Amino acid sequence: MSEEMKIFTALPSSHFRAAVRQGGMKLNSVSGLTCEVADLDRTVAFYESIGFRVGKRDEAQATCYVNWFWITFLATGAAADGPVAVGQGRDVHLKVDDIDEAYREVLAAGHKPEGEPGARRGGGKEFVVADPDGYRLVLFYKK
Repeated sequence: MSEEMKIFTALPSSHFRAAVRQGGMKLNSVSGLTCEVADLDRTVAFYESIGFRVGKRDEAQATCYVNWFWITFLATGAAADGPVAVGQGRDVHLKVDDIDEAYREVLAAGHKPEGEPGARRGGGKEFVVADPDGYRLVLFYKK
């Protein structure tokens, strides 16, 4: 780890954000998430059914991809950083080319969205479908 990063990690988060805004580090994209799940097989089947590709998988975890973005699912109890309430606090926003077609495909796969596509703050349309562990997927379209 560079000396600069050692200094950043020792700072409280508000100081870290201020240092980043001053040009110390440039973030260029979000690559993925890690989420605990109750039933790995059920979760993988759900994500495959909506178009994710399954990559590395073993009995404790599976990584699913869409383009360059990944979500690694850990079987409950597999996380080293302590307990995470399954399905709490994470919404994954997935941009689609045609929101109405995406909605029809989610329904055809047997899933139950929280509602029909509706107006999205800032323009466009969106709908939400929860995965088997309660993580909310916000599928959206915006020009």
